[in-house]
Amino acid sequence: MQRIAITEQAAAVVNQLKEKHGELIFHQSGGCCDGSAPMIFEKDDMYLDESDVLLGTLQGVNFYMNQDQFEYWKHTHLTIDITEGRGASFSLEIPLGLRFIIKSRLLTQEEEIHFNTTKTE
Repeated sequence: MQRIAITEQAAAVVNQLKEKHGELIFHQSGGCCDGSAPMIFEKDDMYLDESDVLLGTLQGVNFYMNQDQFEYWKHTHLTIDITEGRGASFSLEIPLGLRFIIKSRLLTQEEEIHFNTTKTE
């Protein structure tokens, strides 16, 4: 059971980006502007520290969220999707005229119990 999922359309974009760029990493910082949107980078281009929480793996790509942002989202299940439009970030999908977005729903009671009794992932 994961607290994060990905749509088929977004998964196809991730696979396309993996073919072009190699190993990738998702990150959601919670900063201003597009900083609160999920962004994808080449794995070595993203510095992680103890303030980043691993939420799960999507298409073989780890998804991290800043712990302060995670505090706002910890009661939700997140689904990564893709939409047309340019974001204002350095995320790898931007040159394709696309950007990743998050859709959320509250965790079910079963999920809430599961995630409160296990590690974050």
